[in-house]
Amino acid sequence: MIEILRASSIDPIATLPCEKINVLLSLIESNFLHIPLTREEEGVGICAGAALCGKRPAMFVQSSGLGNMLNAIMSLTKTYDLPLSIFVSWRGMDNERIPAQIPMGRALLGILEACGIEYLILREDSDLRLVREELQNVYKGHKISVFLMSPALWGIKKQLKRPRDGRFRGPRIKQSKIPVPRYTRFELIETLAPYLGQKIVVSNLGIPSKELFYIKHQPSNFYMLGSMGMATPIGLGISLFTKRDVLVIDGDGSLLMNPGTLGTMAYLRPGNLSVVAIDNGSYGSTGDQPTLTARCTDLEMVARGFGISNTVKVSTKRDLIEAINKRSPGPRFIHVLALPGNRDVPNIPLTPVEIKEIFSNELCRGESR
Repeated sequence: MIEILRASSIDPIATLPCEKINVLLSLIESNFLHIPLTREEEGVGICAGAALCGKRPAMFVQSSGLGNMLNAIMSLTKTYDLPLSIFVSWRGMDNERIPAQIPMGRALLGILEACGIEYLILREDSDLRLVREELQNVYKGHKISVFLMSPALWGIKKQLKRPRDGRFRGPRIKQSKIPVPRYTRFELIETLAPYLGQKIVVSNLGIPSKELFYIKHQPSNFYMLGSMGMATPIGLGISLFTKRDVLVIDGDGSLLMNPGTLGTMAYLRPGNLSVVAIDNGSYGSTGDQPTLTARCTDLEMVARGFGISNTVKVSTKRDLIEAINKRSPGPRFIHVLALPGNRDVPNIPLTPVEIKEIFSNELCRGESR
């Protein structure tokens, strides 16, 4: 399997653990650019960012985790016509001993067929010969393909023991003085606009993307139309494969949905990545219902707790500009307190595939300069 992945130029590989493929995952970790995930859905976003950079990403998860990925696969990977290979440890089959694994394992084929996702079942060593050919089809044809790896494929293998690392000590957390919000998200994006010209920008879904398109449309902007919680994972995936500065305009609702990606960001430490978290304490695209940041949660403290030491909290235009212009090692987390409210702007007049193609072409041109 490792030889097949190498020969197919797979890069990177994002994983969540499963005891049935423990040996394989250990080999992946030592042979590829390996991205350990906190949640499967996060991996879909990171792999989407890698695919936008022309890479050939893959994921290794177990079948129960595939359920966590479905919306992101359909609303991001499939909607934007991006390639992704998903290797699934097919639990719930072949004398499964854990009852909780059985329902998803048995339902998996029906779920994949209902979603129109192609799959290949791997039960014997001879089935592996089909993997190489299918991998080429995935990346040439911009396909999603699932490789269902039955436990019978591996038989009983000795489990590799992982060395224990010392306990991670994160940055000492010091509460920032909390400023008062003064501007709406639209006004803050207007403030950012003059400083986005040389940057790759990934924008949060819904109205934030429409506002950015209205204020400063440029080929290096990736506008999200769905997949809530995926903006920062996509930006993280892109930052690993470009030398250009990558800036994510994210929101409090989306970050609360997928906060574990901040831990992955701290672990991978991309120096060219900045997350501008515009926190207006509301779900602005669905009617301004309050989020937890309006009640009890401090996103800067969350980021620092996950291990990101380069953080700042701002609310004024001047402080925002100073934070953007400050040349300090990344990843950076800029927590911007904002007033609720949306600007009435037109819809983005581009299809998802058009957004992807414009953006990917700009990435390729930028890397060739």
